Amino acid sequence: MFGVIEGTGSTVLDPRFHRVIPGSARVERLWSGSRWAEGPAWFRAHNTLVWSDIPNDRMLRYDALSGQTSVFRQPARNSNGNTVDSQGRLVSCEHGGRQVTRTEHDGSITVLASHYQGKRLNSPNDLVVKSDGSIWFTDPDYGILSDYEGNKADSEIGGCNVYRIDGQSGALTLVADDFVKPNGLAFSPDERILYIADTGASHDPVNGPRHIRACGVTADGTQLAGSSVFATCTAGLFDGFRLDVAGRVWTSAADGVHIYHPDGTLIGKIAIPEVVANVCWGGPRLNRLFICGTSSLYAVLTNTNGAVWPSV
Repeated sequence: MFGVIEGTGSTVLDPRFHRVIPGSARVERLWSGSRWAEGPAWFRAHNTLVWSDIPNDRMLRYDALSGQTSVFRQPARNSNGNTVDSQGRLVSCEHGGRQVTRTEHDGSITVLASHYQGKRLNSPNDLVVKSDGSIWFTDPDYGILSDYEGNKADSEIGGCNVYRIDGQSGALTLVADDFVKPNGLAFSPDERILYIADTGASHDPVNGPRHIRACGVTADGTQLAGSSVFATCTAGLFDGFRLDVAGRVWTSAADGVHIYHPDGTLIGKIAIPEVVANVCWGGPRLNRLFICGTSSLYAVLTNTNGAVWPSV
């Protein structure tokens, strides 16, 4: 069909999917040339998207007004997940640096977390900012397993955990240590649930987890309290994901983007001809889903809006 990229399209698995994707929606390929595209972050103030190309040790920048893509930063210490804080600053996970950093408005870089109890972090993977200014991030060992996405090294911590950086004091606390390889994460719109992907099946295909867990957040918003499996991936592994304003989960998978209703039902898929690593909401109305698919950046307009905090 005219205007349709080969290998793209939508699959309706539940009638509720019709509410979120227009019948005329088409997936666009905006740019291609990455080795492994990851960590998209939208900057509303200047209509740009920044994302990571981990093996090429660079960050790229897409200008939604001109349609042009350029190198934002290189070297980039094998940055992976990115997000934006309440002041419009870029916050990044770095495999190579084994740290979480913030890029200030003047371009300088502040290290927010690099050690826990005196031991170096493994390779921070993905992160999200909560409305209280705290930063929650996952720390699997993907960036230290080889030199492909970071620097090969032994784990000093001896586990793959989830952490919280306090928004006021900057103190680092451990919030979950029962994941095999914690990966993508995102809060529900009311911030009462933190969804966390576990991609342990990447190195244990038979017994390793390939699911997203829904973790309760304590009343004071500083800890996790119990969890359950929200969804198990039916194609490859879940990696990064984001939620819309209705609490639906839009997650990466091997065959594209899978959309889950808050009750855990897989209601539909958006096919992408490459393995998808991560997604984020963008555009002036936050109704455009940007998709990092291995070598390329894709986008599709939707009938819903992203649950994005902070709204800078």
